[in-house]
Amino acid sequence: MSKVTWLDKLQEQVNIDIDCMDPAEAKRFLPFKPHDQTSNQRLVYEQMISPENRGLFLKTVEEGKDEGWEIILDRTSALLCAKNIDNIQGRVLLQTSAFHAYDTGKVVSQARSYAREFEKLGISKDRICIKIPCTGPALNASPILLKEGICTLGTSLFSVAQAIAASQAETLSISPTTTFLGIIPTESSGPILKTRLSNILCHPGSYKSSTSTNAFEKRLVRRNHSSNQQGSFISAREAMAMAELSCDHATIPEDILLQLSLLDAEASPPPGSDTHRKIGTPSQRLAHLAKVDPLAGPDWSGLPALDIDYLADNGAALTEAITADTVTKRGLDQALEAFKANELQSREAIEKALKLF
Repeated sequence: MSKVTWLDKLQEQVNIDIDCMDPAEAKRFLPFKPHDQTSNQRLVYEQMISPENRGLFLKTVEEGKDEGWEIILDRTSALLCAKNIDNIQGRVLLQTSAFHAYDTGKVVSQARSYAREFEKLGISKDRICIKIPCTGPALNASPILLKEGICTLGTSLFSVAQAIAASQAETLSISPTTTFLGIIPTESSGPILKTRLSNILCHPGSYKSSTSTNAFEKRLVRRNHSSNQQGSFISAREAMAMAELSCDHATIPEDILLQLSLLDAEASPPPGSDTHRKIGTPSQRLAHLAKVDPLAGPDWSGLPALDIDYLADNGAALTEAITADTVTKRGLDQALEAFKANELQSREAIEKALKLF
């Protein structure tokens, strides 16, 4: 009799998404089949330059040599997703350019470009989702795209205000960030932060994530298709806690999936409750996370402002809220800059390849 693993336990409670575009990794843990496949500019670049995709990449560059590097990048991104579409149950996700984070029109234009490229490959809109950053201008693109049947996910999300704004924008889902850039503990960290590697209770980002999840789900209580897709994990224990936080999806990178698949649930039981999660109801062990926030300032009331229109005036209220929250502002800026750097790497690779034709 095969052992029951932590991965077995987790997939009983949440939809597990793969944070990887490599088909080999998606099939590695069969019969487990991931629900969605996410991506970002880094993952696209890594797959685009990988030896196994060299032929696909050069063919795409040659065929699109008169269309510009951006179209080539969008097309390559869709082609890479298409390689994995049969290995997942749900949607493939692509992320709009971080350079467009504060331009509604450009976000809409690129999302449409992705949808067109997917359509050419026979992938319908109900199998795709476009990741957009949780800025006021970018989130204002979501209602426009939704009318065209293009669903969005709110990413680069570090605060409750961003989660509420995403719900107002009617995104299909959100992906709160637990691992905040700049405060990621390592094995050499002090004893308190070090325990974060094995205990979600010790990580300050967990509090914002829990509160964001709570606020998003309260606003979308009548929209059963909406979901919270949590990501940015650095430990198996942290991933296991997602069911307890009432998350619908856990987006897990291949190294953490491997850890989960190797841990024996009987010999080494995972932390927390073994019961299935109930949407909107965190476990008793973690329920208190939504009531405190060690990363917020001393004036934080603990009550999300559900009556503010965060999308009006090109997202002016959301921009103000982000600017006033030092941690959120830093996290958002760093995330966008990282994605910009990855996109520039892709541009350089494409422009280098264009010289061959």
